[in-house]
Amino acid sequence: MSRWIVGTALVVMIGVATSADLVASDLEQNAGEAIALFEETDPGLKEFFDTCYGYAVFPKVGKGGMGLGGAHGKGLVYRGGEIVGRTSLTQFTVGFQFGGQVYQQVIFFENDRAYNDFTGGNFELSAQASAIAAAAGVATTAKYRYGVAIFTLGKGGLMYEASVGGQKFSFTPL
Repeated sequence: MSRWIVGTALVVMIGVATSADLVASDLEQNAGEAIALFEETDPGLKEFFDTCYGYAVFPKVGKGGMGLGGAHGKGLVYRGGEIVGRTSLTQFTVGFQFGGQVYQQVIFFENDRAYNDFTGGNFELSAQASAIAAAAGVATTAKYRYGVAIFTLGKGGLMYEASVGGQKFSFTPL
């Protein structure tokens, strides 16, 4: 029971810190900086940005856990290079995990079906949808799976993890 309380408290603290940070700053600027960093880290990702149907960018996602864990972040959704809405990510995990980290994430939508599923406001990614750590050259072999391709970039922290869970997203059009 105490592990659950500590894990929940850690997730709440990371979520509050991440949310407060993005509310106080300009989410659009942070998302633009995240896009530039993804393209700088792997220039091949520019092809994904240029050819995808749409994408969601989360400039700062806080993640933590101790037995139970979770993550939270806010982002923007783009279609045709233009911002069309706001989104949030919430994740819960169970398994061996300890620590905390902050990362950036971008989700590319291959077609209108994947994009419409996401912007429908009740989109979830299961454990089978895995993210690829962005690094030079990774985008050249990356493929869409179930209409999405997910890339992450670590920003800091340390997390030991062997857990299962999923991500749930919300969408609010502008």
